[in-house]
Amino acid sequence: MKYFKKRQTLEPIQRSKARLLAGKLYYTLCRYALWYSGRIKFAERRTSECPLQYIYVSHKTPLLRDLKDVEEIYHHNKIINLKTAVKQLNGIILKPGEHFSYWKWIGKPAKRKGYVPGMVLFCGSYRMGMGGGLCQLSNLIYWMTLHTPLTVVERYRHSYDVFPDSNRTQPFGSGATCVYPYRDLMIKNETDTAFQLRVQVGEKYLEGAWLSAKPPEFRYEVAEKNHLFKGEYWGGFSRHNELYRKKFTLDGELVEEEYITENHALMMYVPFLSSVSEEKKEGES
Repeated sequence: MKYFKKRQTLEPIQRSKARLLAGKLYYTLCRYALWYSGRIKFAERRTSECPLQYIYVSHKTPLLRDLKDVEEIYHHNKIINLKTAVKQLNGIILKPGEHFSYWKWIGKPAKRKGYVPGMVLFCGSYRMGMGGGLCQLSNLIYWMTLHTPLTVVERYRHSYDVFPDSNRTQPFGSGATCVYPYRDLMIKNETDTAFQLRVQVGEKYLEGAWLSAKPPEFRYEVAEKNHLFKGEYWGGFSRHNELYRKKFTLDGELVEEEYITENHALMMYVPFLSSVSEEKKEGES
């Protein structure tokens, strides 16, 4: 699993357009070389049927969130893009020894494939970009995978925390950002049984599940440690935490606790601002 290098301080990094384009080209070529070199065995089968009968884990996330100053079109275009992407991912069979690559299956989001401009996070803000909103799908798959014996071999986290928590039910940093094609989510099946990915867009939720050929032998929980907000010397704030995975028997006995990753992000809002405002209102009443 790829981890973020721990840093004592964080600060915004300004890069020229030429530097950004050169970096994008370099990492794109590296990704294509990885996909087609034959060094890694990728999953090749997808079926609309459900040949695997056991649900190892299932999860759903709301399609619409209350994000300040985000126009309604961003939300609705995101749903269009999610519906297009799940057609490529739903039903993938991941056999023992195979790798799942998020972008290899979806391909480049393009208008001719049915994608529309949606919200894309960029350098601490957001803007319209073709296929925007697909991070919700990679977030869902990553979170579900952490609750299975499958192995995450590549995952990335946003460098910026753009929006305050809105009814958050998962720890900060428990998602997986995606940028075609080089910021990928890759998962390897190192078990002795096949798994199938099921994803769909419901009326209110993005829904997913990992199915298995064998019934679950263990239960997993993700725990957060050392979560903190930090004031930086340049005047902004940063957010940090560590994630761990607890493995239990079906009877509830703890088997082991595994370190997953650490997260560090620049905050684009003032922490505890809402709490301070509420306290101020109460004092004035």
